[in-house]
Amino acid sequence: MASPEGGETPTEPTEPTEPDAVVGVGPWEGPWPSGEHWDPELLEHGDRRNVVDAYRYWRHDAIVADLDTRRHDFHVAVENWGHDFNIGSVIRTANAMGARAFHIVGKRRWNRRGAMVTDRYQHEQHHPDASSLAAWARAEGLTLLGIDNLPGSLPLETFDLPRRCVLVFGQEGPGLSEPMRAECAAVLHIEQFGSTRSINAGAAAAIAMHAWVRRHVFDQPV
Repeated sequence: MASPEGGETPTEPTEPTEPDAVVGVGPWEGPWPSGEHWDPELLEHGDRRNVVDAYRYWRHDAIVADLDTRRHDFHVAVENWGHDFNIGSVIRTANAMGARAFHIVGKRRWNRRGAMVTDRYQHEQHHPDASSLAAWARAEGLTLLGIDNLPGSLPLETFDLPRRCVLVFGQEGPGLSEPMRAECAAVLHIEQFGSTRSINAGAAAAIAMHAWVRRHVFDQPV
């Protein structure tokens, strides 16, 4: 899935901030709307957050509650061995694809910068190691599926992804750990057709999540 030569230089985690560019909308014009989901501060001063237009001026907790009514049945797990910027990218895509929750395996601290604040709208769970994640998944009736281009891995494109599953991604470079590979029901790779031996970890995660969406949201057969 990823290789050391294509990796990014690790960065120290920083407190996430909203995008620097001026985005969003200004103060509400006209009489304020009624409803508990509206945020008075945002209505008064404008909403510059990284949210879709449908959630403009909504309270943060109201957005999370609404998302909870329509999240999908797949989870995302990342083995967090360092301050890999790609972890944030994976979480950002998990938000966009409607993942039920994301899971950090290993070090609890991770580089949130790449998530562009989207992690605040997701449910986060921490597991100290691969066996802990696997035990949790079994209790929830979820299948663990690793995404990595390893010997013996199966092509993602022809694998019938189960509806209730956890897509597990390793860090840029090392990929999935041996204990995590052993816990996965299958390890899947993304078919490639160029000269590079691997693709960026964040890009691979986006492809895998979208494969689940195509299969279970749009009912596209494998």
